[in-house]
Amino acid sequence: MLMSGPCLTGYTQTINDWYDRDIDAINEPYRPIPSGAISENEVITQIWVLLLAGLGLGALLDVWAGHDFPIIFYLALGGSLLSYIYSAPPLKLKQNGWIGNFALGASYIGLPWWAGQALFGTLTPDIVVLTTLYSIAGLGIAIVNDFKSIEGDRTLGLQSLPVAFGMETAKWICVGAIDITQLSVAAYLLSTGKLYYALALVGLTIPQVILQFQYFLKDPVKYDVKYQASAQPFFVFGLLV
Repeated sequence: MLMSGPCLTGYTQTINDWYDRDIDAINEPYRPIPSGAISENEVITQIWVLLLAGLGLGALLDVWAGHDFPIIFYLALGGSLLSYIYSAPPLKLKQNGWIGNFALGASYIGLPWWAGQALFGTLTPDIVVLTTLYSIAGLGIAIVNDFKSIEGDRTLGLQSLPVAFGMETAKWICVGAIDITQLSVAAYLLSTGKLYYALALVGLTIPQVILQFQYFLKDPVKYDVKYQASAQPFFVFGLLV
């Protein structure tokens, strides 16, 4: 939890904020970096401290688990590299709404799950496939954050999905990715004879659909925080199912 959360997610968020400082100066000028509340040296120090702490914890977990191959360390290293190329030029994956948001969804869903599975169980191909599929829903969740940044993204030429398709179409792409993914996984569970798990997942998807119509589809900018706070717990419980 410390490796995936405060350290590596913290590193990811900090490096993203650093490379987004020009966009944030337009969209959210009150944030710590564009407002000048934190200096350049402090930002760079924070990036390196969190990155090295996360990688160090990954290596220690491999030693603790007695792994012959340091899989946790390499997952942490791969995720850190993905975080860098997501935010930093010249690749800057977030410039492309599809690739960038899928990379984000995979980082938040696939990578921590693989690390936990490798540490406490066995990481098998079917788990990799299911969590990669679930990352498509993560793509939808990542799009939610793009609506509030549409002005700055358009100004600086970032092709987020709301910029590329317009707000109305992007809203439906977003909820479609979230809902269809979960219902597809429920269908897979049903096909393997896991009826109660499939029903549980469908039952956890329904409140998300209701909240999408209640908040997100009405106004994704005004209600983004309220929607995420109310709907995301159902999504996370579905992933645990």
